[in-house]
Amino acid sequence: MLISIITAIYNRADTVGDAAQSLRAQTWTDYEHVIQDGGSTDGTLQVLDGLADERTRLQTGRDSGIYDALNRALARTTGEVVGLLHSDDLLAAPDILASVAQAFEDPSVDAVYGDLLYVSRSDPSKVIRTWASQPFHPALLRRGWMPPHPTLFLRRRVIERHGVYDTSYRIAADYDSILRYFGQPGFKAVHVPKVFVRMRVGGESNRSVERILRKSREDLRALRTNKAGGVGALVLKNTSKITQFF
Repeated sequence: MLISIITAIYNRADTVGDAAQSLRAQTWTDYEHVIQDGGSTDGTLQVLDGLADERTRLQTGRDSGIYDALNRALARTTGEVVGLLHSDDLLAAPDILASVAQAFEDPSVDAVYGDLLYVSRSDPSKVIRTWASQPFHPALLRRGWMPPHPTLFLRRRVIERHGVYDTSYRIAADYDSILRYFGQPGFKAVHVPKVFVRMRVGGESNRSVERILRKSREDLRALRTNKAGGVGALVLKNTSKITQFF
């Protein structure tokens, strides 16, 4: 089973090497790494060139934002299963892809996801938050639930049937896509109760108060567009994060 890992980057020379190394360390070797670079000028491409092998698919060029870049990378994938590896993130252990492949041995499975650790940007061994997910049930979507997006792996057929990221969202296209996919009748998702990803803090959605407010507005739009709830679901989505600090 070929697993396509996509990475969209722009000026991340300080972290992208760690991300790529965590992928190269995987015991499951049947993967391709599809990288979309937005025109890095800080040495990122040189770092990637030093780590590239026959499984690396690197393309560089201007894009209109992170979700456009991810869509460009998605269009170049060939694997039956697709997952993300953001340039600030690390696969948490060498057996993550092996665990994913094992869960997808059931042909009825549409998605697989795990748990997530938020870690210090300067010291990935320092845990700041723990996002322990839970088994999926459709009713959870109306309570603001979503799986940890950086840990999510999808069967290619899901993306082909239900579309890629909606680039009209600047911050919440990942949430919109999850509501769109997981809300399909009969959608089968498997939670593997282990940490898949260490995610450095400082993401696009929480860099400022203005971005937090914009994220909330986009989340509400995604909920309403996908008929998964409204303000109540948004409140539950945000308050559920409190327990991740304890």
